[in-house]
Amino acid sequence: MSLVLDPAAQDLLFREARTANTFTDEPVTDEQVQAIYDLVKYGPTAFNQSPLRITLVRSPEARERLVRHMAEGNQPKTAAAPLVAILSADNEFHEELPELFPHFPQAKDAFFSERPVREGAATVNAALQAAYFIVGVRAAGLAAGPMTGLDFEGVRKEFLDDDHTPLMVVNIGRPGPDAWFPRSPRLAYDQVVTTV
Repeated sequence: MSLVLDPAAQDLLFREARTANTFTDEPVTDEQVQAIYDLVKYGPTAFNQSPLRITLVRSPEARERLVRHMAEGNQPKTAAAPLVAILSADNEFHEELPELFPHFPQAKDAFFSERPVREGAATVNAALQAAYFIVGVRAAGLAAGPMTGLDFEGVRKEFLDDDHTPLMVVNIGRPGPDAWFPRSPRLAYDQVVTTV
């Protein structure tokens, strides 16, 4: 069976897409980010909890503050990208559940009244949404450079609060010269899939 999605779209989203390491100076607009979010917000999460929060780093001052918390090899990329997004998990996502999960508003208290449970659920589901976000950036014709080489606690203290857990930083823009490293190998189907 073949995929329904057009092969060019498959290439754009997956086969030809890679983590970008350089970018042009073409700006990424608020309208582009809004369009990306308006697409990826439909990706599923458990209980529709939607815990991902996105902090856009645009000003030179904020960029300088963020670069200090990046691993040394990631600092030049973050300094030069047209737009940088800090993706975090909102550990108080349950406050929105009566609106987001209206057919069972009691889920807020029945399942998520304890902070450790919320933190676990927020991390898993926000990471899922982060993957949707990266694919959405690609769908907008932009390149994403997701990175976890950073001082997570430093980023949290600098940009977030105790209710938000940083997951990654994503550089966003049009790919620049020599943006791509060679494609790394992938596991074969039979190395990943087991039928029981």
